[in-house]
Amino acid sequence: QVQLVESGGGLVQPGGSLRLSCAASGSIFSIDAGGWYRQYPGKQRELVASITSSGATNYADSVKGRFTISRDNAKNTVYLQMNSLKPEDTAVYYCKAEKLRNKGVYYIVDYWGKGTLVTVSS
Repeated sequence: QVQLVESGGGLVQPGGSLRLSCAASGSIFSIDAGGWYRQYPGKQRELVASITSSGATNYADSVKGRFTISRDNAKNTVYLQMNSLKPEDTAVYYCKAEKLRNKGVYYIVDYWGKGTLVTVSS
């Protein structure tokens, strides 16, 4: 079973930056399409940013211009660069893989990481 491993969360002051990383552990697979979601206590998970196989990206209105999703195929990793962080960005952030790739073969999946906590506070 492929596991997604997130890293990069933590405590940051308002206006600061963090970069989240997500990789398929082990792995011979790269994340070809997927996204980052976040969840507030007692709320449903919501999409923050997504990236397709072609590299097209999509962002929640609340993070446009501040967050950037990207993919490094050589490192089999998807990133979420978060700048100008606000207290309302405090949440648990989850990585989701929707398509994996290995040696030119693609697999449609629905894999989630365990989440990483981002806290924006002074």
